Amino acid sequence: MKQENNQMHEMNHHMSNSHDMHSEDEHMNSSHHMMMDMGELYRKLWISLILTVPVLLLSSMAGMHYATIRFPGSPIVLFVIGSILYFYGGQPFFSGAKGELMNKRPGMMALITMGITVAYGYSVYAVISNDLMGITPKVDEFFWELATLIDIMLIGHIIEMKSIDSAGSAVDSLAKLLPDTARVKRNGSFVEAKLQELVTGDIVQVRSGESIPADGTIVSGETTINEALVTGESQAISKTIGSQVIGGSINNDGTIEYRVDHIGEDSYLNKVQRLVANASESKSNAQTLADKVAGYLFYAALTIAIVAFVVWVVIGGLNKALPIAVTVLIIACPHALGLAIPLVISRSTGIAAKHGLLIRSSRALEVTKKVKYVLMDKTGTLTEGQFKLNEHRSMSDNYTDDEILQLSAGLEETSSHPLAKGVLAAFDESGLSQIKMDNIQQIPGYGVAGKYNGHEYKLVSVQYFESHNLEYDRQLFDELAGGGSSVSFLLDNEEPIGAIAEGDKIKPASKKLVDYLLQQGITPVMLTGDNQKIADQVANKLGIKDVRAQLLPEDKEKMVMEFQKRGVTAFVGDGVNDAPSLSRADVAVAIGSGTDVAIDSADVVLVNSNPQNIIDFIELAIKTSRKMIQNLWWGAGYNIIALPLAAGILAPIGILLNPMVGAVLMSLSTVVVALNALTLKV
Repeated sequence: MKQENNQMHEMNHHMSNSHDMHSEDEHMNSSHHMMMDMGELYRKLWISLILTVPVLLLSSMAGMHYATIRFPGSPIVLFVIGSILYFYGGQPFFSGAKGELMNKRPGMMALITMGITVAYGYSVYAVISNDLMGITPKVDEFFWELATLIDIMLIGHIIEMKSIDSAGSAVDSLAKLLPDTARVKRNGSFVEAKLQELVTGDIVQVRSGESIPADGTIVSGETTINEALVTGESQAISKTIGSQVIGGSINNDGTIEYRVDHIGEDSYLNKVQRLVANASESKSNAQTLADKVAGYLFYAALTIAIVAFVVWVVIGGLNKALPIAVTVLIIACPHALGLAIPLVISRSTGIAAKHGLLIRSSRALEVTKKVKYVLMDKTGTLTEGQFKLNEHRSMSDNYTDDEILQLSAGLEETSSHPLAKGVLAAFDESGLSQIKMDNIQQIPGYGVAGKYNGHEYKLVSVQYFESHNLEYDRQLFDELAGGGSSVSFLLDNEEPIGAIAEGDKIKPASKKLVDYLLQQGITPVMLTGDNQKIADQVANKLGIKDVRAQLLPEDKEKMVMEFQKRGVTAFVGDGVNDAPSLSRADVAVAIGSGTDVAIDSADVVLVNSNPQNIIDFIELAIKTSRKMIQNLWWGAGYNIIALPLAAGILAPIGILLNPMVGAVLMSLSTVVVALNALTLKV
């Protein structure tokens, strides 16, 4: 759907912007999302790499003047190129650092910005001092450090962003559930109107198979409506005059007219949008381990540099103190730290893709090892999400079981009801001959009727008996419904002659998943919009003790927040109603066969919709997190030695870290980080 044609999207554009923080990788916190898209990053990288070549040729790398190309005016050329690199190539890091500092949580962006700013500022000072003012002794410039640091950090972010699938935002996907136009009554007749033109009180007509454009109340007609996409309820809901309808749900098999009650901010979908956006914004403020390490380094380097500067000013004057302080600040931002996490993520997401997993957030890889609760939706997650005929049984000596299936299929042949699909699928597999019913008619809210061979047959729900004060076999109903199935009865001239039971079958790997979670000390919890009876039946078969049923989207999100108070919480779901919970959870897993809204809200997508892949993800996440920590030690750990040495702590015995040695150490740590990432295996 085009955004300009969607009122809800326009009203919530600011929410979409905040949610985009979540859609990209949450390894970068909210401030990092100021970094531009991949195309712009690539442009900056290539231009920076091209500019780096003359910088390396003209710079005195780590004091190696003999390897430098010099000509009249070369320092000015170097200054100009270095300035372009700093302001153009460094811009993404400045934006990110601004956000971090505004949040009072300096991390990777602040550390990088400090490193390149100090390198640039000191290099400008060196050009002015050495070449414009002719002051001696000469000051070493760090344009080479500035250039390579910008290049490496841009490469690191591109690697990470490429590894993470940042599809469209869940807020936009929610908006797409609504149609572009509605059929509205104007001057006594129905005309097409844009969704934005709807007002409360309008009468709207919706035909079979169409999407409901706004929330309202039926004033004419009867139908069944598939609300599974919105509410998660696995059964089609009967609707008559006075019934409420939800914008975004699908009208199954009847034409209805309804009065618009809620539009814009008051609508059901808009409320879900707000829940998703708010949850995503809250979640994307979480700092990752890499940011915390970078934050510690930022403060450590700043503190050591200030102390070293003050001490060396007293000991040897400004000319001695300034280069020492600068060396401390530059060494604190090693190239390896910028690659430590991206290289592991790239390796991990590649492995995951081969195992049917699409990882969209590196943060999920970090926190999964701490998960204590896994909250799971039922329909489509633990179950198939599609009705299948579990049983067809004759209740009369005059009919066989096969004839019950034959007659039921004959009645359902033209129906689009979800229950009809299960009957027809079973009939197709049976190989039975097809019979042709005459005068097939819907019994709104109850079932379907038709005539065959002089008999009038009806396939109806138990509510038909109750509304018509008719008797039915309650024992048989309880037996079939007790297995979590929806039960319909076949009538011959109002006499029950058979029963069919349809249920949403449990996925084969669901039991294995629950058993695995319990073995790992993780508590599985089922959250569902379905009724308590069906939920309990599924939970008992799987061994889940904690079941919460008949939940609305806001109820599920509240449950996630409730469990988060007890420990790190993961949520697995597939529907629109799961989007707020997915956005809120510490780790969000979406079923690949689910809605776009759920997938866009997730950290991890199970491409094959197989619960077994959740086990695979947990195992991979644990190993990936371990590898991340190793790389962070290699990438930043050497600072424990390098920073005090650069500050001159061993100067009294003649040991002062030379920039050349610092450059070698940084190069070695970068190589080690890259090799260590490649050792990640499943």
